[in-house]
Amino acid sequence: MQSLRPSSTSYGGAYTAALSQLVFSAIAQAASDSLTIFGSETAYTSELVMWATKQTQAFALLVKRHALASSAAAGGLRAAAECVQIALGHCSLLEARGLALCPVLLKLFRPSVEQALDANLKRIEESTAALAAADDWVLTFPPMGTRHSSTAFQHKLTSSAHRFNLMIQDFFEDVGPLLSMQLGGQTLEGLFQVFNSYVNVLIKALPGSMDEEANFEGSGNKIVRMAETEAQQIALLANASLLADELLPRAAMKLAPLNQSNYKGDSRRRSTDRQNRHPEQREWKRRLVGSVDRLKDTFCRQHALDLIFTEDGDSHLTADMYINMDGNVDDVEWFPSLIFQELYVKLNRMASLAADMFVGRERFATLLLMRLTETVILWLSEDQSFWDDIEDGPKPLGPLGLQQFYLDMKFVICFASQGRYLSRNLHRVVNEIISKAMAAYAATGIDPYSELPEDDWFNEVCQEAMERLSGKPKAINGDRDPNSPTASVSAQSISSVRSLGST
Repeated sequence: MQSLRPSSTSYGGAYTAALSQLVFSAIAQAASDSLTIFGSETAYTSELVMWATKQTQAFALLVKRHALASSAAAGGLRAAAECVQIALGHCSLLEARGLALCPVLLKLFRPSVEQALDANLKRIEESTAALAAADDWVLTFPPMGTRHSSTAFQHKLTSSAHRFNLMIQDFFEDVGPLLSMQLGGQTLEGLFQVFNSYVNVLIKALPGSMDEEANFEGSGNKIVRMAETEAQQIALLANASLLADELLPRAAMKLAPLNQSNYKGDSRRRSTDRQNRHPEQREWKRRLVGSVDRLKDTFCRQHALDLIFTEDGDSHLTADMYINMDGNVDDVEWFPSLIFQELYVKLNRMASLAADMFVGRERFATLLLMRLTETVILWLSEDQSFWDDIEDGPKPLGPLGLQQFYLDMKFVICFASQGRYLSRNLHRVVNEIISKAMAAYAATGIDPYSELPEDDWFNEVCQEAMERLSGKPKAINGDRDPNSPTASVSAQSISSVRSLGST
């Protein structure tokens, strides 16, 4: 063993193979000789096991010093893994002679492989963050000729996400030793942290993202190119969602099959591991999706704030819009308020962009539009100063203001329903908002239902608004002028309010 010296240029695997051949064939020969001379005498068998263990430990220390240490420090996970696999392959042959020495090797090799694992993940994290500084946030197919460019990986991502994906696929090329050392869970955790760090980079690329969110540990000073346009910002979500939903879980499935392991643990433990690993991966995927949700929430919050506030910090959505209508307006042209028009136009524009970017994953696009609509409506629901003014003055909500407010909420229900992103939660919150406004109006002593036109009128105004805002021509309806409420307001007019409230 001492005479076998690796040169500084030689490949660690070759040294490991030569040393393994020498050591484990000698142990095998000793086991054979011991059996011939002493038979199965317990005392001598025990002596043989102690001696073989000592030789295996000496072997492992030499492999660590001459082959594993340098590759582990450099993050050469594959080189380290290969050395471990070679050693385990030779060592496992002794099991037929009753010598189970693989656990001895695994215990001694594990710290080096952990070091290589950590260094590898760190390199992926740093490389991806550096690439984000030059990413133009435009979705493209992977460059031709890249490894892994099989049909399974023909997804549109931006340049930094393509590189991230390729590095992860390479990382999982040889996971046998990670399984055999029970490092599957640690690998998944490390990969989650790397992905989470990339999501932080994507959050930082959103204009106006809050400093405390973006200034995450380890990458606080990294420069990230801003995603200025809506298309670029939606591309950030396309990156994160595709990686979390499909690409990373597919790569991590290589950690599931235990037959890649050279370490033959007892069959009971293997079957237990097999049962336990899939729930572990499901929980891991849930965490990945949770990380994407942080990006989605930041995206929705910023777009909601852009709609609600001016650059000077004034609000486009105030109680004054409604309480000042009565007494100040002679001839009302009924149409949804400007902020809700802008919300509808923005959602339409995003839906069109998302249709191109989320082909085959339309559900993600629908959930994004649902979340953005909810963010605006929840803000209105929770804006205490808005409700203080509606409920307590400076002056009470009048019939025109109530009608405009009801129209705005009806408009949200209409376009969300038409776009198929009317969630139960959104429906519930809109109903609660309408009920609060009705209660505030009823507090003046007047029945709010007596002031509202029939539901058909609201539906017609909303439909015309959607047609006009989306540029579609409206069919001429000679029987009805949708810009003037019906003169007679019957008991039927309240049916929708009541049915809406009971939904």
